[in-house]
This record gives sequence, C-alpha cells and structure tokens, in this order.
Amino acid sequence: MANIKSAKKRILVNETKNARNKAIKSKVKTCAKKVETAVANKDAAAAAEALKVAIVEINKAGSKGVYHKNTCARKISRLTKAVNGIA
Repeated sequence: MANIKSAKKRILVNETKNARNKAIKSKVKTCAKKVETAVANKDAAAAAEALKVAIVEINKAGSKGVYHKNTCARKISRLTKAVNGIA
C-alpha cells in the first residue's frame, strides 16, 4: 500500500479513470452488438440507425482518449462495411 500522499491520490485518480474508461468501452461494445444483430437479421433500416448511434459513441470514445484514433476508424469501417453488405 502506498504511504506517500501523492501516490495515494494517484491510486484514487486511476480508479476513477478506470471506471470511466470501462463504462465508455462497454457502451461502444453494446452499440456495436446492436449493429451486428441488425445485420444478422438483415434489417437494413435498423442497422443503419444503429450504425449512426455507434459511430457517434465510437468517435466520442476516441476523443476522450479511451481508444486510439486508428482503432476508432477500424471499428467504424468494419461496422459500415457490414451494414453496406446487407443491400
């Protein structure tokens, strides 16, 4: 256990950031799963709507530093390709 005051503070800050990052990643995964489910059901309208929401969440996660920008681009690209593959 840390004895120095600044080390104790770092532990608290890291726990807070960890919880925030975990929540954001979970939200992104949920949005991606909704897109994939709609694609599996071949529901183009629902997939397109879910994709819009997913793109916003992925970009938000990237801007907050949870994901690297290339990771965000890759996730968006794969989801978009899946949605476009329905038609």
